[in-house]
Amino acid sequence: MQEDSSVQNENTPDTATEQPRRAGRRNRLIVLGAAALVALGLGGVAVATTGPDRPAPTAVSLDAQSRAEAASRADRSTRESSAPISPSASPTASPTAASAVPTPTKTATAKPKPKPKKTAKPTPAWVDPMPGASVTSCYGQRWGTLHAGIDLALPSGTPIHAAAAGTVVQAGDAADGYGNSVFVDHGNGYLTHYAHQSRIAVTVGQKVKAGQVIGYEGATGDATGPHLHFEVHQGMWNQIDPAPFMRTRGVDLGC
Repeated sequence: MQEDSSVQNENTPDTATEQPRRAGRRNRLIVLGAAALVALGLGGVAVATTGPDRPAPTAVSLDAQSRAEAASRADRSTRESSAPISPSASPTASPTAASAVPTPTKTATAKPKPKPKKTAKPTPAWVDPMPGASVTSCYGQRWGTLHAGIDLALPSGTPIHAAAAGTVVQAGDAADGYGNSVFVDHGNGYLTHYAHQSRIAVTVGQKVKAGQVIGYEGATGDATGPHLHFEVHQGMWNQIDPAPFMRTRGVDLGC
């Protein structure tokens, strides 16, 4: 009977040592199951124990991995869609063109054109001593004597102009039938003589310009009517034909 009891002792497991061993195995399985739950990020894993004699089985859903991947994609999509997107500048659009605001253009008002200034035409060096007058006699022989000038007729009192610039060397009665006369020395060896004036407007030594009024037409001296007797002297009292002389200087006296 003692042998049977000894044999029974050898075959019968030691309850005192077996229970801690099973508890250790069970704890390891629980830790592994918890680690798996953390790695997969799932909340649907159930850990249960069935009793002190067997390890707790880990119940994991068959489609847990698929749901974990779907949840991960959904989470990533949500995060990416909520992230702010920085606008990228167009490579072709310039900063000024993008921000420029069109401004209304001002309508230009036409400025009035300035009126052209009236400028006096320069006076020629030589002019007609009595413009518009009729020629009553030219230079040459008349009644057997030399008529040494050209007679120009207009109504009495018509202004007489200096034929060119010069200095008055004689003003008054010149005798020999000339009546009131003016002599102008032009400083180039030539003088002009204006006879039969009704009134003299210059004095001896006065400087005159071409076209300046030196007297007024009349009939003083030997004259049958009011007219200007105009002579050109090459040196005092050396009369020459005024017509060709004045023509070469741009003035046609009509003879």
